[in-house]
Amino acid sequence: MNRTQKIGLGLAVLAALSYGAYTTGKKDQQTGFATKDTKKAELPEIKGSDDVDKLVLTNADKGEVVLEKKADKWEVTKPIKAPANQANVKSLIDNMKELKVSEQIEANATDETKKSYQLDAAKVVRVAAYKGADKKVDNLFGKSGGRGQVMMVDGKPGVFIASGYSSYLYTREVKNWRDQEMFKFDDANVTQLTIDKKGSVFSFTKADKWAGTFKGTAIADMDEEKVKDAVRAFKSLNADDFGDGKAAAETGLDAPESIVTIALKETTTDAGVTPPQKLTLKVGKTSTGSNRYAQKEGDPTIYIIASFAADWATAELPKFQKAKGDAGAPGKDVAKAPPMGMPMGMPGMPPGMPPGHPSH
Repeated sequence: MNRTQKIGLGLAVLAALSYGAYTTGKKDQQTGFATKDTKKAELPEIKGSDDVDKLVLTNADKGEVVLEKKADKWEVTKPIKAPANQANVKSLIDNMKELKVSEQIEANATDETKKSYQLDAAKVVRVAAYKGADKKVDNLFGKSGGRGQVMMVDGKPGVFIASGYSSYLYTREVKNWRDQEMFKFDDANVTQLTIDKKGSVFSFTKADKWAGTFKGTAIADMDEEKVKDAVRAFKSLNADDFGDGKAAAETGLDAPESIVTIALKETTTDAGVTPPQKLTLKVGKTSTGSNRYAQKEGDPTIYIIASFAADWATAELPKFQKAKGDAGAPGKDVAKAPPMGMPMGMPGMPPGMPPGHPSH
């Protein structure tokens, strides 16, 4: 290979490398990430739940949520004071432990840079974690792309790419930071279910099987499976939402549409003996759609329950009865049987047409 050929080959290789760099940069621009610096950075460390006793979350236009640990339980203290969903708080802290920075893409972020990466006030998701007065973490999260999650650390000018971030854990609605559990029991331990609809009372009692009355009279053609479905509707009852600040006249809980009472037998577990108990739920007016306002006895919280449970609480008699044809009434096959004396399976004969008709 002569000198001219070597120079030509070198130029070709250089052109190929330049094109590769150009296309990589172009791709990064298309995904919103422009590589400026591959410098890595360490995130402030959280070792676990015991390392944090306060969380402040800001989710752009959704406002601020504050979670605080009181004794061994988390509570929502802003924008409302209420017990927190312990599992959701734990999931958030566990995720914060998993965050890792892979690279720095901007050394000094400007206001324009922050806006382009959705790190500005209109878009940013921010979480600060405290232990007492000590701020352990203050992370800001913006847009995500193929290379990971864009983030900044308060007090640092750089923009970083992080892995391990699960956005849904940070961006929950306020209602999902609250404890939504209303009832939780084993349906095998239920001995009685009562649904009192303003004096029209369903009463179901379980011995070997379920038996039921309505207004004091045994329910004809009662379907035991439907009673079991009604019990299951309340066994793990969670609020769909809350009706904070609603007036009694608006919720209808001052004169409930229905009062549901569930009796549980005594149970023994490794944790000890749980005595017999009764759970009572008042069900009021509809809130949205078929959802209804509800309130547990002894708890001032106004809950909103989904239609699945609300429909059983306000059920009419047929909802607990067998469908037609299931309880002595002629079923489909019986109804289609040929008249007496007609051979089964005779084709072409109109219903009720006796044998020997002139058409035969």
